[in-house]
Amino acid sequence: DVFEQPQHVGHKKIEFHISTEIPAVLQINSEKEEKNGKRVYFYATTEEINNTGFGRIFPAPSSNDKMETEEEDDEIPSEFISRKDLEKNRLSREEMEKYSVFKNYEPGDPNCRIYVKNLAKQVQEKDLKFIFGRYVDFQSEVERNMFDIRLMKEGRMKGQAFIGLPNEKAAAKALKEANGYVLFEKPMVVQFARSARPKQDANEGKRKK
Repeated sequence: DVFEQPQHVGHKKIEFHISTEIPAVLQINSEKEEKNGKRVYFYATTEEINNTGFGRIFPAPSSNDKMETEEEDDEIPSEFISRKDLEKNRLSREEMEKYSVFKNYEPGDPNCRIYVKNLAKQVQEKDLKFIFGRYVDFQSEVERNMFDIRLMKEGRMKGQAFIGLPNEKAAAKALKEANGYVLFEKPMVVQFARSARPKQDANEGKRKK
């Protein structure tokens, strides 16, 4: 035999003593109910019982309720400048006022081409692509073909550039974020390029330099 044989023990007597009295919590409740002509023992003892134990459990608020409000840097490829770097090296409005190039600054009429001036002599097309390429979706052939950089390196137009962007919205964003950005220790002045369309009478007297 592997296991020990259980020894015979005499019968054990188990007694339960159940009180016939109603618990205090139920008693109070039943008295309330008796006054109304009803007698319900298990009715709404929950209020008294809820005051003990774990209480009520509510679901935790979903983390999705708190969406990221900071416009999170749009998913721009690392080959282009980040918004953080743009902001870090951009002049504030107060600082711009100290530079004569920003005197009487006007953004111009919105369109999909921007005009950049006050560029340092060492600026190259790749530097402008690094900044303004973030506003172009290079996976789209249409946007890729519309992105155009013309940097003037000689003559009176030296230090200026025209940049074609996919649409007016991209150009407006580029103007807002890049105007005043310090490139090679010179702040860029970014405006909407003047369209080649004939000027309207109301604007004829405005743009004389």
